[in-house]
Amino acid sequence: MANHTAEEKPLRKMAEAFKDLANTLNSQTLDESAQMEVAPFSRACTLVSPLFRCLGIAFKFAELDYVAKVDDLAEASKSIKTLQTMMEQDIQADCVRRAGSHTRNLLRVKRGLDMVKVLFEQIIASEGDSLKDPASNAYTQVFAPYHGWVIRKAVSAGMYALPTRQQLMIKLNEDEDSARTQMQNYIASCDTVVTYIDKLFISRNLGIDW
Repeated sequence: MANHTAEEKPLRKMAEAFKDLANTLNSQTLDESAQMEVAPFSRACTLVSPLFRCLGIAFKFAELDYVAKVDDLAEASKSIKTLQTMMEQDIQADCVRRAGSHTRNLLRVKRGLDMVKVLFEQIIASEGDSLKDPASNAYTQVFAPYHGWVIRKAVSAGMYALPTRQQLMIKLNEDEDSARTQMQNYIASCDTVVTYIDKLFISRNLGIDW
């Protein structure tokens, strides 16, 4: 995992992909008329998966769930052009909250993106080589309210197997300064994307806390 070639910079690829998504939204108006296509969104989300893998066993459950949901959206993109259309079809079919629906999967993917954003914010704000506090805080803030006791307990135990900050940098093929820059880029771009997705749910009275 640590033997990346110079071209393999998963953090950079991820930040650039979300910057592209944010630029697409910012070139429109951030309201009901703004459109985001499912295909580039799902491709960008795929680039976040290596980050979950780098975090190890603590976030294995999140990786498996996230990857499955992103795969579903990628498959949906073959026949559905925009996130709006995808949601409207589920609303019409009365299956929004049904397990496996594209809209439900979108909400879960959005939550994964949000968790990574909060994790990066916590890493930037923290000192020392341990990632336990940043990762614990990110999990508690984003995922914990939706998980039962068994998963929360497993995650808590897995936190002791997290890589150190230095090990994470090696896995991402970045140094401290370059990683901070890319994390900040992702935070800003992801915030635009997540806010947009939240608005899609809220404007349709679907809520985002389920």
